[in-house]
Amino acid sequence: MSKGDFKIGEVKVGLDTRLFVMAGPCVIESETSCLTIADRLVEIADRTNVPIVFKASFDKANRTSISSFRGPGLQEGLKTLAAVRRRTGLPVMTDVHEPGQAAPVSEVVDCLQVPAFLCRQTDLLCACAQTHKPVSVKKGQFLSPNEMKNVVEKIRACNNEKIILTERGTFFGYNRLVNDMTAIETMKQLGYPVVFDATHSTQQPGGLGTASAGRREMAPVLSKAAVAAGANGLFLEVHSEPEKAKSDAASILPLDWVEDLLEVCKEIFEVVRGTEAD
Repeated sequence: MSKGDFKIGEVKVGLDTRLFVMAGPCVIESETSCLTIADRLVEIADRTNVPIVFKASFDKANRTSISSFRGPGLQEGLKTLAAVRRRTGLPVMTDVHEPGQAAPVSEVVDCLQVPAFLCRQTDLLCACAQTHKPVSVKKGQFLSPNEMKNVVEKIRACNNEKIILTERGTFFGYNRLVNDMTAIETMKQLGYPVVFDATHSTQQPGGLGTASAGRREMAPVLSKAAVAAGANGLFLEVHSEPEKAKSDAASILPLDWVEDLLEVCKEIFEVVRGTEAD
């Protein structure tokens, strides 16, 4: 691997590695549903030759409504993620919301993710960095891409260079996100791989009053544009029955869309880079 590259499990990530994907349901609804989705992702990864990291949250602490489903919690959630890893061999990742969660989460997962609304929380970033696992940080909807240099400096100050930055849209008035594709190149200049979160970028935050609205049909459009703009990887929330998803039902992708999308994105990636994937 080149300087600055690293692995999430056995998946190579970096500025010069092949396209990779982080995918899974927004929240752990049950062990059975996660295993069903993960099994499909294994098949898709094998057929497309695009490596996939499985992502699901044990707790969605930033739901719009107090009555929204949040997930099974830390203990049961980690059991499910361990089961996914054991059965499928996929690397796994999950969100961390509090500094005290970082250590126990790192014992199970291959990558820790810091949610966008928490990307400036110094104690959380440092706790994740100190696990020495890869740390994926979503750019806050309220930040410019240049400001992510401060996030990078916090993680590096805690002796961790395994950093991934994720673009997921920027607030544009009420209940609307927009994407500036130049943000991808701007963040890559910080020296770390950049992932594009295609599904969250289609959200209309709080647009349903007690939940977020969204336009899932735009996620493939944004995915292709982001890869053309130089994204190193994609983040896709996926579900076998999107309309029944307990979180992000308006923006989460049907599993049936994923294989064709990755085939096209891989072709774009190789054209842009002038190389073929291994």
